[in-house]
Amino acid sequence: MSAFTTGTYENVFARIGITDAEVEKRIGECFLTIFADPEETFFHPVDEDSACMVDTGNVDARTEGMSYGMMMCVQMDRKDLFDRLWTFSDRYMRLTSGPNEGYFAWSVDLNGVHNAEGPAPDGEEYFAMALFLAGIRWGNGEGLFDYTAQARGILRHCVHQHELVPGGQPMWEPENKYIRFVPEWPITDPSYHLPHFYDCFALWADEEDRPFWREAAAASRRFIALSAHPVTGLSPEYTEYSGETKLLFGKPWAYYSDAYRVVENIALDHLWFGDHPDEDDVTTRIQDFFITADPEDLRAYALDGTPFDEPAMHPVAIISVLGAASAASRSEHADHFLRLFWNTPMRKGSRRYYDNCLYFFCLLMLGGHYRFSW
Repeated sequence: MSAFTTGTYENVFARIGITDAEVEKRIGECFLTIFADPEETFFHPVDEDSACMVDTGNVDARTEGMSYGMMMCVQMDRKDLFDRLWTFSDRYMRLTSGPNEGYFAWSVDLNGVHNAEGPAPDGEEYFAMALFLAGIRWGNGEGLFDYTAQARGILRHCVHQHELVPGGQPMWEPENKYIRFVPEWPITDPSYHLPHFYDCFALWADEEDRPFWREAAAASRRFIALSAHPVTGLSPEYTEYSGETKLLFGKPWAYYSDAYRVVENIALDHLWFGDHPDEDDVTTRIQDFFITADPEDLRAYALDGTPFDEPAMHPVAIISVLGAASAASRSEHADHFLRLFWNTPMRKGSRRYYDNCLYFFCLLMLGGHYRFSW
């Protein structure tokens, strides 16, 4: 049964004997590591009323990380931190002119100076979802802190940018309802597809756009299954709309950093909205593939599972999402990956940002604390 139907959020770790109290303790410790630990935090105060999440591998602030941080804060009931992140996002990242007006610059320096004048759509969809949840959890204020109105405005641009702004491009393809990798490119990124968010948008967005979001949820569930390898379950970072892999940025491998999020997304969709057999099957296949891999020697992979000499840049992220996959998987190895994740510590060092974001989200969902209602 799904959380949408029952209002109950399962502690999946209970399957391996981890109690609710143990889960809550681990979640609290990890949140403090990310937001307050003197050595390991990547929460960075900027102004008295603003702060950013630092991509520690690139030393910038990205809409991905800002919106992730906001989602962490609303799940943990930290309105104070949420508002500081949202203030930074609006003050330093929101674009106010040109064809991308209304979107957010995907990368800025820690002082707010833009590194780019274009958006990355995964940031906008996470911003919108985090803001909707903030409105539900804390109620709406005025202006920037009318969270629901802000979320609706973001989604309005995502769907109607070509109608709202001269020369603008929408973030979702109007015909097939797929999210684009960037607004001006007719390709997609499987890890951007968040059908569980779109089901919520179909309840909370502008009323006239709610049918669009229902269609987008169904389209994304089909696409996630279509684009994953039929044997290994590995998903590519980027694809054509047909689901055919598209290699970009000089990388010859397909399963790499962005792609790790696909099974994490499937798992949360399963927990929130129940069984979707073709989509859920991806989690079974990927666990069956990785059962023979050495967790100390994870690699970049072709979709058929062929390893490259290139080590995985984010090995803790891979272990985390394989743990999350157990929420939807029918693999006989599901409990193995739950234990492997539970026994894996957060990452330290310069690349800790991405790994620990995925680690924390997977911990939240498996522990029954990644919620859309309270």
